[in-house]
Amino acid sequence: MTAQGFFQIAIYLIVLLALVKPLGLYMARVYQNESVGLNRYLAGFENLLYRLSGVKTEQDMRWTQYTLAVLVFNVLGLLVVYGLQRFQDVLPFNPQALPAISPDSAFNTAVSFATNTNWQGYSGEATMSYLTQMLGLCVQNFMSAASGMAVLVALIRGFIRRNSQGIGNFWVDMTRTVLYILIPLSFIFALILVSQGVVQTVKPYVTVNLSEAVSYQAPKLDDTGKAILDAQGKAITETIKNTQQTLALGPAASQIAIKQLGTNGGGFFNVNSAHPYENPTPLTNFLEMLAILLIPAALCYTFGFMVGDTRQGWAILGAMTLILFVLILVTVPAEQNGNPAFVSLGIDQANNSQQAGGNMEGKETRFGIVNSALWAVVTTAASNGSVNAMHDSFTPLGGMVPLWLMQLGEVVFGGVGSGLYGMIVFAIVAVFIAGLMIGRTPEYLGKKIDAFEMKMAAIIILVPPLIVLGGTAVSLMLALGKASIFNPGAHGFSEVLYAWSSAGNNNGSAFGGLSANVPFYNFLLGLAMLFSRYGLMVPILAIAGALAAKKTIPVSAGTLPTHTPLFTLLLIITVLMVGALTFVPALALGPIVEHLQMTSQH
Repeated sequence: MTAQGFFQIAIYLIVLLALVKPLGLYMARVYQNESVGLNRYLAGFENLLYRLSGVKTEQDMRWTQYTLAVLVFNVLGLLVVYGLQRFQDVLPFNPQALPAISPDSAFNTAVSFATNTNWQGYSGEATMSYLTQMLGLCVQNFMSAASGMAVLVALIRGFIRRNSQGIGNFWVDMTRTVLYILIPLSFIFALILVSQGVVQTVKPYVTVNLSEAVSYQAPKLDDTGKAILDAQGKAITETIKNTQQTLALGPAASQIAIKQLGTNGGGFFNVNSAHPYENPTPLTNFLEMLAILLIPAALCYTFGFMVGDTRQGWAILGAMTLILFVLILVTVPAEQNGNPAFVSLGIDQANNSQQAGGNMEGKETRFGIVNSALWAVVTTAASNGSVNAMHDSFTPLGGMVPLWLMQLGEVVFGGVGSGLYGMIVFAIVAVFIAGLMIGRTPEYLGKKIDAFEMKMAAIIILVPPLIVLGGTAVSLMLALGKASIFNPGAHGFSEVLYAWSSAGNNNGSAFGGLSANVPFYNFLLGLAMLFSRYGLMVPILAIAGALAAKKTIPVSAGTLPTHTPLFTLLLIITVLMVGALTFVPALALGPIVEHLQMTSQH
């Protein structure tokens, strides 16, 4: 890795970590219902929302009530997004007269945005009307993110309360998350993006003249749109000269702001954050990467502050950051070294060992290898899924890191709320393992970890691998699944594994190459996103309820310190061992064997 590459990575991590404490403290005060400055302007509107919706702010929900509220709210949001897609052809704010979305694609997209996954099997500018983008997708970006953060806060209350049946009020937690955290941050971020050239308009698409005409060969079509064939049955081609281009516009900046801050990741345009109207400058590229991990990182400090020991939050943040940094140091050199097979093929004889300048295939020249590889690691460390390069074109090892990061359960920062509550579950497992080793009843943050908590933790850890590995196996066994695979061998396997890893861990990014916008994948991946989101939320809230009902155990000489570097190391080992034991066999069939094939040709 070059010195410039180290410098860019260091600047990113330094700025990110510098923002952790101020934002984390602000969010803790929001959830503790303390004054944060915005109260004087928004408190009246907040109370009005409660009165209009009939919410009793003083009601303390049991974990079952809290869970029901989460599920009902998210299902209603899913139905709204589905309906907007199915009827967008007759609804307003559709200047391009885009048709209604097919049932299978609408189902997949509605589930995707309701679950904070934002998997996209469609081209945004050619599929979604402005109304669907604004009222459906953008709104769900706020609501799905707020749902994850609310569940995290409920879990935190499980640790800080004792002998309590309640874990808070979902409607209050969600409202305060949106009103005091997500909207203010998104508003500021959207203004910055617009200042850099990100589009924000409801005007129709614009057709402009090209400075230089483009000619290409295309099949000649008859009046019905079918290709005309010659006597040998081959398509007759004609030369097309294009002198104009249609520029897709839309209210993009407002959606991009929350898609990054809420770790949603869904692109307004098809190529996502590689599009110059979504990500026009190096500054927007840096800020969008920063936004992806900003709230997940700051929530670690929020957690420590709310449980009364900020060292606990720093320990978890340290584990996340160390794993992230090491994997960045794998991905960036892999892309900078390039593909040695080019030498043996006689393509790159001048460089004698690698692609000249590294592997720029599928990357934006505006950002280069370091920022493309860094983005790939960051977006899959979080459950974000936005991309500024084509992951399918990465080297085998460079593509394996984003794949494995998702398979770790999206806990190395992870989604807003969901990443941290997933990592807390791993901390509970680590404490349990340590308790077995020293022959003591495991305790975490003053709460005894019993069989119930471990059963729920086992469900949380096992659900995503079952979905990912099971779904991959089904796709490779059935003809419908294999029909969408166009790359043979190990790489085709990696594309299928990546798709299921993305859906099964609520990430949303895609390797590419797999034609997933078909009924088979739309339906099954949609189910995977549902089970992986709510199949984890429910046991998390069950743990929160069980912990809140317990008394607090005083710290004794036999209590395992969970804020030390030793525990941070134990936590890292626990996360990596679960990921290694579960997914290394599958990775060996995909990127690992592809890497061996690549190097053996040199």
